[in-house]
Amino acid sequence: MKKLLTAAMLGVALLAAGCDKLSSRPAVFQNTDLTGLDYAKGFSLTDHTGKPRTLADFRGKLVVLFFGYTQCPDVCPTTMAEMAAVMKELGPSSKDVQVLFVTLDPERDTQEVLAHYVPAFHPSFIGLRGTLEQTAQTAKEFKVFVSKVPGSSADNYTVDHTAGSYVFDKEGKLRLFIRHGGGPAPIVHDLRQLL
Repeated sequence: MKKLLTAAMLGVALLAAGCDKLSSRPAVFQNTDLTGLDYAKGFSLTDHTGKPRTLADFRGKLVVLFFGYTQCPDVCPTTMAEMAAVMKELGPSSKDVQVLFVTLDPERDTQEVLAHYVPAFHPSFIGLRGTLEQTAQTAKEFKVFVSKVPGSSADNYTVDHTAGSYVFDKEGKLRLFIRHGGGPAPIVHDLRQLL
């Protein structure tokens, strides 16, 4: 009987150890895992209230960073609406997520324009802008494709750009790339893994 009790206790201990290993497995993401890649290290831009910002300002929160422009006809507003749905789905945990919208069109996207556009999707969202040079440098650092496409007049143009968002963990490390159009569910899943 004593041997049976010892064997049972050993079995429970091994099972508990196995559960420990299961809970410490690395996260499995539904979006593209960029963990360990050595780019997209940061930015130095101005937010839609006029305050200088860097990636380090948001330590302690997950950061979802999207590049776009306010006159974008489709990808940008749908991405921002999708991120608003993600925040709603996250509920109270959304306070630990910061969505940043970096304009690729600083000529038209003034501080005032960003201040009206970005928070209209969610009050916590922040718009960021820089000079043309800062914008080009930031896009290069994040490997974002950007190309101004002329229109019928000098101020009537579009901007072709990479359609996706970067996710940084609470320590400011690059973790994920979210492709446009996948819906809120995979984003919610992955952000919960990182929270």
